[in-house]
Amino acid sequence: MSPFWLAWQFLTRLPTPRTGTPAEAQVGASLLWYMPVGLLLGGLLYTLAWLLGGVSPLLAAALLLTGWLALTGILHLDGLADCADAWVGGHGDRERSLAIMKDPACGPAGVVALLVLLLLKFAALAALLEQGLLWPLLLIPALARAQLPLLFLTTRYVRPGGIGAVMAERLPRRDAWAVLGLSGFSLLAAAILWSVPLLLTLGLVALLVFALVRRASLQRLGGFTGDVAGALVVITEVVLLAVSVF
Repeated sequence: MSPFWLAWQFLTRLPTPRTGTPAEAQVGASLLWYMPVGLLLGGLLYTLAWLLGGVSPLLAAALLLTGWLALTGILHLDGLADCADAWVGGHGDRERSLAIMKDPACGPAGVVALLVLLLLKFAALAALLEQGLLWPLLLIPALARAQLPLLFLTTRYVRPGGIGAVMAERLPRRDAWAVLGLSGFSLLAAAILWSVPLLLTLGLVALLVFALVRRASLQRLGGFTGDVAGALVVITEVVLLAVSVF
């Protein structure tokens, strides 16, 4: 299976060609395709929002949020819930926090975190639709997923074994830096050429969210886990949606 289809399979619940077990090098290289897959997700969300143009903003926002969750299979929301439980129940202890994050059960902190995030996402989507501001939907999923290769490049993966450890070990680092650098340059150029300051603002805010989440993870865990990566994606999405409507 090609790295693109691996990224597509992991980040979406849409049909994927089945071609056997991938090599570890392909698993690592799949991170290079997270941002392009995010752009494709954004295109689907933009199309859905456009099709809902004649619907009331509140109902359209609810349907759009449902579509967003269906496309992604609520994968990263699980990471947010696990992190919330670990940060509250871990009491500052690294090993206890890691153990809580591994527990499949969702505690009260995780439930509250999910409810708050979904409420904020729904409200931000409703505001976007009310303003007729659809184009951020194209970019936000891509920026959120671009956080993941950056996290793997700059931060130690602390849980041994599993797909995350393979990604950390086999990520083609030079290519990943090149992809992120080209993406950042393209975003800056588009903001300047099209005179859309919000493009640059979204990029800078995404980096700020990355820095804050990474710092919290380093302080608690000395690195990051797959749950932290998932939490980073969904936190970035909701923050960028909120910034778009201010």
